[in-house]
Amino acid sequence: MRYISTRGDAPSRDFEGVLLAGLAEDGGLFVPESWPVLTSAEWRALRGLPYPDLAARILSLFTGGQPDEAVLRPMLRQAYASFGHPAIAPLVQLDTRVHALELFHGPTLAFKDMAMQALGPLFDHVLTRRGERVTVVGATSGDTGSAAIEALRDRAAVDVVILHPEGRTSVVQRRQMTTVLSPNIANLAIQGSFDDCQDLVKEMFSDAPFRAEMHLSAVNSINWARIALQIPYYVASALALGAPDREVAFAVPTGNFGNVLAAWAARRMGLPIAQLLIASNRNDILTRFLSSNDMTMRSVEPSFSPSMDIQVSSNFERLLFELLGRDPAATADTMRRFRAEGRMPVPDAAWRSATQVFRGFALDDAGTLAEIRRLHGQGYLADPHTAIGTAAAMASPPSDPAIPIVVAATAHPAKFPDAVRQATGIEAPLPSRLADLYDRPERFTRLPADLGQIEAFVRRHTLRNVA
Repeated sequence: MRYISTRGDAPSRDFEGVLLAGLAEDGGLFVPESWPVLTSAEWRALRGLPYPDLAARILSLFTGGQPDEAVLRPMLRQAYASFGHPAIAPLVQLDTRVHALELFHGPTLAFKDMAMQALGPLFDHVLTRRGERVTVVGATSGDTGSAAIEALRDRAAVDVVILHPEGRTSVVQRRQMTTVLSPNIANLAIQGSFDDCQDLVKEMFSDAPFRAEMHLSAVNSINWARIALQIPYYVASALALGAPDREVAFAVPTGNFGNVLAAWAARRMGLPIAQLLIASNRNDILTRFLSSNDMTMRSVEPSFSPSMDIQVSSNFERLLFELLGRDPAATADTMRRFRAEGRMPVPDAAWRSATQVFRGFALDDAGTLAEIRRLHGQGYLADPHTAIGTAAAMASPPSDPAIPIVVAATAHPAKFPDAVRQATGIEAPLPSRLADLYDRPERFTRLPADLGQIEAFVRRHTLRNVA
């Protein structure tokens, strides 16, 4: 299994190389050179496997044998051992057709744990084998940072610097990052939006001398390993509902497009997914694209669902590459024009191809609170992101009523207490392991969105730990 850049001007790599590199040198994202495709019999053979073993089987299709399934299986069993539900990612039926796929039973109460808890031991395995050390730099709109920190804290060969937009995460999200005092962890509160944080990370990776000096690696969903480790939960839920002998649909709250891209990847591998509903908040660039081919950047507006307060969806580039017939020159030109003009010129044929699979849905804050309230009245407490997903499932279901809809329940409601309180009047308590979160001391550094200052901080942090 080899990986190529969506922009075509970077050397191909194997899985280990992609894991450690994150972003390609030409600014593109790595994608499989060819997609593994399973037959119906092969999908059926996965039914009944414990989640870690299913995840090992799926991930092994992308590793090219390094590491192989025999190595991955115990690694993933250990990675998911700390999850608070024996099913790891349980399905909860909300009505006759709609199911919630609960992805928030990991240590940081968000779906990012599903991939990140496995990335930690993967990094250890590869770095130990190679005798190398890396500095992981990541941007977060709230959940990626805490999941990465939890997965990589105290690991001997990894230093971590996470950038978050100051004042634009929930208090729980911030404290899950800033109260981890491990010496290899550093947090930066950036004066700007998540898009600013994400751009700064990409600029660091584009700075070739700095990238080489710091041995930069990434844990954002620009890292292909993150996407590969999110595919299994779509497979597991589809199999539980009758696939491959029955079609399923997914409604996915998404801002950076990584989570729904993993569902698309499962479909590309042959899983019978009839429809993918993209659920957005007021930052509705993906919804506008799907409804009218309008991928125009606007100012990021804070919302009750901050993990989706994004206008530049990095992982969309991977889908764009596929929509453009895997043409790297066309992909690179389209992305350059998007950055220069603030609007992505997607050819009409490519846009229409996307609308055959994807539908968009957007909900403002008032609608989000109303949906949390509606679900609570029916006995289910949801966070704002999940509520937007369930609203999408109700508003835009597949035309065939026999097709079940699975909503990706991406975060525990306790991570967003203000929205839940406004909608329902109740407090969603944190699990006991996080009960003292508000009492823990915090450690973070405030910086402007200035590449020079941030690179200097990353260098000091890394060199101090190496010394």
